[in-house]
Order: sequence, then C-alpha cells, then structure tokens
Amino acid sequence: MTNVIIILIIAAILIFDIRYIIKKKKQGGCIGCPSAGACHKKSCSCTPAVKK
Repeated sequence: MTNVIIILIIAAILIFDIRYIIKKKKQGGCIGCPSAGACHKKSCSCTPAVKK
C-alpha cells in the first residue's frame, strides 16, 4: 500500500511539472535557462542577449 501512495505522489509531481513546462513554452518562456531573463521570446539559447 505504501508503494502505491509513493508512486501516486511522484506521478502527481511529474504531471504538474509537465503542465508547467508546456504552459511556459506556450508563453514563450525559457525553462531551466540560467539567463532566462535575458532570453528572447522566440529563442531560448541560454546565452544572454547582446546589446548593440
């Protein structure tokens, strides 16, 4: 019984994580990018944008 509860908790966490990633990608955001604030909307190369 304990195994079933642990598996359900892990499955719920995975489902919420996947939903978050899909929503963030649809909004044009970067996922897991250390410089996510500097990324362009359509490009998520994880390199800071260079100002000219």
